[in-house]
Amino acid sequence: MEERANLMNMMKLSIKILIQSALSLGRTLDSDFPPLQQFFVVLEHCLKHGLKVKKTFIGQNKSFFGPLELVEKLCPEASDIATSVKNLPELKTAVGRGRAWLYLALMQKKLADYLKVLLDHKHLLSEFYEPDALMMEEEGAVIVGLLVGLNVIDANLCLKGEDLDSQVGVIDFSLYLKETQDSDGKQDGGITAVLDQKHYVEELNRHLSCTVADLQNKIDCLEKTNSKLQEELAAATDRIGSLQEEQQQLKQQNELIRERSEKSVEVTKEDTKVELDTYKQSRQGLDEMYSDVWKQLKEEKKIRLELEKELELQIGMKTEMEIAMKLLEKDTHEKQDTLVALRQQLEEVKAINLQMFHKSQNAECSLQQKTEAISSFEGKTNEMMSSMKQMEERLQHAEKARQAAEERCSKMKQELAGRLDTCRQQMSQLDSKCSTLEKELKSEKEQRQTLQRELHQEKDATTLLKTELQQMEGLKKELRKLQDEKQQLEKVCEEQEQALQEMGLHLSQSKLKMEDIKEVNKALKGHTWLKDDEATHCKQCEKEFSISRRKHHCRNCGDIFCNTCSSNELALPSYPKPVRVCDTCHTLLLQRCSSNSS
Repeated sequence: MEERANLMNMMKLSIKILIQSALSLGRTLDSDFPPLQQFFVVLEHCLKHGLKVKKTFIGQNKSFFGPLELVEKLCPEASDIATSVKNLPELKTAVGRGRAWLYLALMQKKLADYLKVLLDHKHLLSEFYEPDALMMEEEGAVIVGLLVGLNVIDANLCLKGEDLDSQVGVIDFSLYLKETQDSDGKQDGGITAVLDQKHYVEELNRHLSCTVADLQNKIDCLEKTNSKLQEELAAATDRIGSLQEEQQQLKQQNELIRERSEKSVEVTKEDTKVELDTYKQSRQGLDEMYSDVWKQLKEEKKIRLELEKELELQIGMKTEMEIAMKLLEKDTHEKQDTLVALRQQLEEVKAINLQMFHKSQNAECSLQQKTEAISSFEGKTNEMMSSMKQMEERLQHAEKARQAAEERCSKMKQELAGRLDTCRQQMSQLDSKCSTLEKELKSEKEQRQTLQRELHQEKDATTLLKTELQQMEGLKKELRKLQDEKQQLEKVCEEQEQALQEMGLHLSQSKLKMEDIKEVNKALKGHTWLKDDEATHCKQCEKEFSISRRKHHCRNCGDIFCNTCSSNELALPSYPKPVRVCDTCHTLLLQRCSSNSS
């Protein structure tokens, strides 16, 4: 509490002297201006008050630049300051970056606004400050209000060429002492300022002694870490030898895997050759089917004269021919489906290359699919033959059609010829797809090589992870120590809470005794006892007194009531036996008794 009060007084003095000196000069302030330098030193001490110490592998870190970085997230206007601070190559420490950030914020005249944004989000500041820190209490809001007055000042601060990292933040009290000597007219204010300065000097000395102790602790920690690192280096050399042996074993395993993969690739090549032979045979069968269709069309030319007699039958034949063409289109779609199945088979081949141990099962599945495809082709050829026979029978029935049917037949021939060309084009596309499949096999080989490279990279990653695990073990030990300290502190807190509870019980009992004493004093002094002549109505129900409604005094308050409003009896401190009491006094006395018992 004293440290916070001293810092607040120093902050008020520095801002006051800075504003007065800037107004007396009447120009922009430079970085060499002494009151401005002292203001930044005092502000830095205020921001460092109550900072949490962050432990790292190097040692303990304690800087006020961490909370200032939050302003960039909370206020997008501060992004320019953050980028300019990061782009300065001269700044190497967090303290230097924090000082540069304060300089730029003061030049923008938004220092108070940025700190107010931080104070509005205290749940984020709790990660960096202790609960009793100056920025977490009401003093932080007071500082922000004082900083608003600095918007009157124009500052031109040059960050280049200044060594902000190594500057020592020591407050020069000579400025403030001179100011107090000049203001002799206000002796009381000067005396309080001198006392505040004295308290702050004492606090500063205490803080410096603490920093010296912290530095000695850091040196001890660094010596310990150096010894630990040497031990870890010796262990790492042993592990490197074991890892080299493991690497040789992995190389032998990779050679075995390569040989197996090459064998599997040869087997897949033979399977693809067999599939190509089957496709060629199916293509020859289709060509024969198309030649038979051409022969049947030539026979239709001879029967043109006979088709004139049965126009009506030809119309029906036209519809049947359209159905047949749809069937042909369905066959082409089925062929496309077979191509899709072939692509799926190629994807299965890729999976076989990746899964070396399940090659036999996948090969058997692919053979079954191929046999099913061949059987489906044979069924389709039989269906084509039966459909052609039906066409012959229908052509015999269509012998008596007219010359108009001949023109339609010629159109149908042209359409068939166009569709034959499309089928041939599809066959050429199948050939090109086979070539693309061979290219994909080559790309799979390249992928296998890349996978082997990735295995080496994963081994390197495992070594890095092992080193990180060792570091995590050290951190776990530190966590256990902290947990033990936490348990001890919790025990101390529980003991203090029990003591506070006992003190609260003693206080409540003392309060009850005081109330009893007050009641006894009231009883001894006595309430104002009303005379019978002064009261004509009941004080509670306000009914007039008569022969039937008699007057009764309350032994606690002394007022006069009727029988219904004063029918209760209680024991009072001034009376040993229970006496008549009004309803209001009865309820109050019962409440006191219940509170005393609780």
